[in-house]
Amino acid sequence: MTPQFTSLDQVTQALRTQGWALLAPADVAALAGTPLAQLDALAPGWDTLELDNYLKDGGRYRRRRHSCFVQHVQEDQALAQTPHRAHWQSVEYNALHGGMHRMFAPVLPETVEAPGWQGLLTALGRLFSSVRDEKTWYVEAHQFRIDTADGIGRPTPEGAHRDGVDYVAVALVGRHGIKGGETRIFEADGPNGKRFTMTEPWTMLLLDDATVIHESTPIQPVAAHGHRDTLVVTYRAGGFQGEVQAEMPAEAQAAARGGDA
Repeated sequence: MTPQFTSLDQVTQALRTQGWALLAPADVAALAGTPLAQLDALAPGWDTLELDNYLKDGGRYRRRRHSCFVQHVQEDQALAQTPHRAHWQSVEYNALHGGMHRMFAPVLPETVEAPGWQGLLTALGRLFSSVRDEKTWYVEAHQFRIDTADGIGRPTPEGAHRDGVDYVAVALVGRHGIKGGETRIFEADGPNGKRFTMTEPWTMLLLDDATVIHESTPIQPVAAHGHRDTLVVTYRAGGFQGEVQAEMPAEAQAAARGGDA
């Protein structure tokens, strides 16, 4: 299905009323205050992702990196990277992988320091604060590569879901030698939905996580080495998910991580 883009001047209203907005690449660059070429310059960072060893379906189709930040929007607005921490979701939001402390390789410093990365993530924080008056966001950034080395790759093996945050941004970084990967959005408390396929790099979907659920369909190869790269960034008020778990004694944290592996 052909995507129907939201104009930049309508994004705030769209998030408030329908719970999602879809931005064209040129508008993503304009939002970030950076040339599109600076976003494109981030793409080589997806060639260095590390294997996700936590997939409960036994798959080896997902590679990723993950880092966390805090943004104080009404102060200096800059991203402050936190000490590296595990990614955690409750089973309420991720029935497949919830309840696990998943420690992934961090996003590389050269990616975090790049103007495109800084411009985009800080701009998203400002945008979400314009939708809802929050002064501080707890931000998690995930680089994903889903490949077809084993025949089929699953961008969302947990199925249609919410992420347990306030807002989610999903940007297509690139897709090569694949078919599938359709994006589907559904009302969390209603019958309506949308479906489309993001094909242009730096097309970006914005979601109000309380209002909609989302998923991406599996990808299949049409060439020898097919893959789909995305950047997923979540914004949450009040703290990171699993903050209480992160405050467990070191021995208990180590035991939990060992059990997750």
